[in-house]
Amino acid sequence: MSLLAVGALLEDRHEYVIVDGNVESDPLGSLDALITDGRTDVLGMTVMPGPQLSQAVPLSRELKARHPGLTIVWGGYFPTQHYDVILNAPFVDYVVRGHSEVTFVQLLDMIEKGGCAADIPGLAYRAPEPVANRLAPIPHPEQLPDFPYHRVPVASYVKNCYLGRRTLPHHSSYGCPFLCNFCAVVNMVNGRWLAQSAERTARVARYLHETWGADAVEFYDNNFFTAEARIAEFAERILDLGITWWGEARIDTLLNYQPTTWQQMAQSGLKTIFMGAESGSDQTLKRMDKGGTAAAHKTLEIARLMKSYSIIPEFSFVLGNPPDPEDDTRQTLEFIRKVKVVNPASEIILYMYTPVPLAGALYDTAKEQGFRFPETLDQWVSEEWNQFSQRRSTTMPWIRSSLRDYVRDFERVLNAYYPTATDIKLTGPWRALLRGVSAWRYHSRIYDHPIELRLMHKLLAYQRPETTGF
Repeated sequence: MSLLAVGALLEDRHEYVIVDGNVESDPLGSLDALITDGRTDVLGMTVMPGPQLSQAVPLSRELKARHPGLTIVWGGYFPTQHYDVILNAPFVDYVVRGHSEVTFVQLLDMIEKGGCAADIPGLAYRAPEPVANRLAPIPHPEQLPDFPYHRVPVASYVKNCYLGRRTLPHHSSYGCPFLCNFCAVVNMVNGRWLAQSAERTARVARYLHETWGADAVEFYDNNFFTAEARIAEFAERILDLGITWWGEARIDTLLNYQPTTWQQMAQSGLKTIFMGAESGSDQTLKRMDKGGTAAAHKTLEIARLMKSYSIIPEFSFVLGNPPDPEDDTRQTLEFIRKVKVVNPASEIILYMYTPVPLAGALYDTAKEQGFRFPETLDQWVSEEWNQFSQRRSTTMPWIRSSLRDYVRDFERVLNAYYPTATDIKLTGPWRALLRGVSAWRYHSRIYDHPIELRLMHKLLAYQRPETTGF
């Protein structure tokens, strides 16, 4: 999606080729051939922390060594937050911070025609030390061109999953109007939310359905459900498609929706919604700056409401929050059991708290307890920090190993007693067997060392939503 968004503004201005390292069998070979053949002298990479970063570092280092004249530009979540670490590595020339569509085009214009890097909002560079210009304004997605789907093999991205046999994605809005202090989006948009119209979003869904046979659409927006009127109109416009769909939302936002909107969403094929429940503790929610969601009982309310419309809620929880990670974790795990009583179909996704740079009280407390981000890219791509980037870290200084083990064991028992609906490989008999074998542990709260469940999950190649999605 991010590459298509940038490509939409490059059309008719600069020649470009999209190479997706997520699907390429040999991204180094493909990129090297393009550079060797003289088809490009600028390489732009969009980089997320975790697996993408682990790929981007060795690729950039090797390509720079082979082609010293190549200009390498990084953009995305990780570069936005850690531009100085990146520019201390000799193989990256520029960093685009924030939304990169306009900034990247301006940078290419400067490279081609001349100009001053200091004049480009959103750009970071060496002068000779790392310098970052102010962030560029967020481009309004309604005013941007349609994605150039002809530039990528769309058919190769179709996937068979819980949502549908032919599922494709779309991204219809930028940002989020809330300021939760554990979220990386805040640093990029500072409370702004801009969206495509309901008409245009529905038109894209129709295009994916009619052109590529999509029977399901995932909306990757940070907060797809921000505006009720937009969602109600969108749902009405796709009623005739017979597709299913998924998106992310705020709990308090959804609780304010009218019954007629819920009925329209259900009739239009809304199958599941991802929401950040975050904690079972009201005190922790307040420290997170969750705003109107800062009351755990609202999670129970939305779980109950969605059950009445047969729409599955996906709740993510962030465990181990300072200053008292032990109490925070145990309180939230007990709360999750309450959620399951209200709506057994609720999907539960567990993460351990990982700090976000310059993000309020939680980050300040983490620093006080010894937390520090890596100072080099080589440290960032170590296994320890790769796990951190996926919120599975085992090295947070305020979290004891016994607590991590307790969370893993609870998760194992929970996933056996309530097998995820998103694993389409699990048949009814296997689900019944998992539930039967784990029942005594779940009801007695004896989670320690569930060896038998670990073996069953391994045998079944159990799919955890937080690591594999649908």
